Amino acid sequence: MLEKIPSQEEMTSLIGETLFESWKGLCERIEEKYDMERQWNSGGKRWKYEYKYRRGGKTLCALYAKEDCFGFMVILGQAERDTFERERQNYSPEVQKVYDESTTYHDGKWIMFMLEDQSLFDDMMQLLKIKRRPNKK
Repeated sequence: MLEKIPSQEEMTSLIGETLFESWKGLCERIEEKYDMERQWNSGGKRWKYEYKYRRGGKTLCALYAKEDCFGFMVILGQAERDTFERERQNYSPEVQKVYDESTTYHDGKWIMFMLEDQSLFDDMMQLLKIKRRPNKK
């Protein structure tokens, strides 16, 4: 957990104004559908920040930030991958490509999207529905 949460100004200066608007837009969409704990962390070796959505010890997804870059990660277990495979034609070719190129580990398929705008947000929300039903009306 980070001791100091980055301000809007710090995030804008890190990822840029356009990407920060997209970041906020995705957060709003997630928070509209899901009541989750939110946690800021260090982003490890590759990222400056990680912003994780969790509930009951389980992670729904995480957003990542580094200079001029914004990532969205979701990890799908076996049953969730089966669901995606059945519904893959409902996703954009870009999402299918990232899914196919993602590495599967013992705990699931780690799917990282480098988001440049809001064009894939509908697909991101569909992936989250596979992971967990929305818990907000």
